[in-house]
Amino acid sequence: MRTRLFLVMVIIAGAVTIAATLFLPALPPIRSEVTQTPAAALPSQDPSQQLNPEAAAAVGLLEQLDLSEPRNQDSYERDAFGQRWADIDRNGCDQRNDILARDLTGVTTKPGTRDCVVLTGTLDDPYTGTIIPFERGQGTSELVQIDHIVPLAWAWRQGADAWTTDERERFANDPLNLQATDGSTNASKSDRGPSEWMPPDNSYDCEYSARFVEILATYDLTINTPDESALAAKLTSCSS
Repeated sequence: MRTRLFLVMVIIAGAVTIAATLFLPALPPIRSEVTQTPAAALPSQDPSQQLNPEAAAAVGLLEQLDLSEPRNQDSYERDAFGQRWADIDRNGCDQRNDILARDLTGVTTKPGTRDCVVLTGTLDDPYTGTIIPFERGQGTSELVQIDHIVPLAWAWRQGADAWTTDERERFANDPLNLQATDGSTNASKSDRGPSEWMPPDNSYDCEYSARFVEILATYDLTINTPDESALAAKLTSCSS
């Protein structure tokens, strides 16, 4: 009797298990919750790090210059800047010949001038990207001229009018502000600032702009808004 009862209970339990498997919905699998950590944001890159070192330094100097609109525009006279090509470094040679000797290659000098007066040489002109042979003489010397990177009249309008004559003479003959270049290119530049004139060979624009700013900072000159904007736009495009 007991054996029969046990068999009946086993049969009933099996039937219940089968019914549950067939008719009850399956439970979803248990998933372990994993929280994903968002990727760390990359630090923003300083734009100045993308510039070449010379341009980055010039941008810093440009930001420190005082803005001022041009003044005394009609009172400029070249004589206010003292002797042309004065020997300010007292080496016995005038500044024009000093700059020719610096910027030309294959230089020959006039005998008896203590290697001062340049007779011939070759200029790899940064303003035009051309090679210009130089020969001292009537009708040839003017083919290579010396440019004031910051023009004297421009400087006069941006603060040099308040300097002493000695200070202006030093500025006009400072090698930092002088560059040998093609004569016609120098004439076409005249007294125009960066907003109106840049070297014809734009591969020199960055260096020209950096030198322009360095000269202004060295002599504590102000800068007008159009030229400041032109220099800022150029310098911030000078990548490494």
